[in-house]
Amino acid sequence: MNGISVMIDTNVAIALLDGEEKMAEMLDGKDLRISFITELELLCKPGLKISERNDIQTFIDDCTILEINSSIKELTIAIRQSHKIKLPDAIIAATCIYWNLPFFTRDDDFKSIKDLNCFFVNF
Repeated sequence: MNGISVMIDTNVAIALLDGEEKMAEMLDGKDLRISFITELELLCKPGLKISERNDIQTFIDDCTILEINSSIKELTIAIRQSHKIKLPDAIIAATCIYWNLPFFTRDDDFKSIKDLNCFFVNF
């Protein structure tokens, strides 16, 4: 993909995989980034059929996967110490803050993280 780089949450990735047209239109032309957490969450869904796993892998292959590093770990710790948020979400938020990317999500739990440039997409 070309264009502006954005990070998407797992719920946005699922919407894209489910063929939600509004979501696809909104993110069309964007360079999609996902955390390694999102990669794992997508691939670990129980009961995946081979065709579903292949579709997910194709989607993942079209994204840039952002791995964890020591700076992201430190940000994750700070986020968890100051916000009531699940560890995987804290890692995703920290990754997004570290890379200074706009973040698209449907999860209101991220609203309290002030350094996160969040776009809530609830359509």
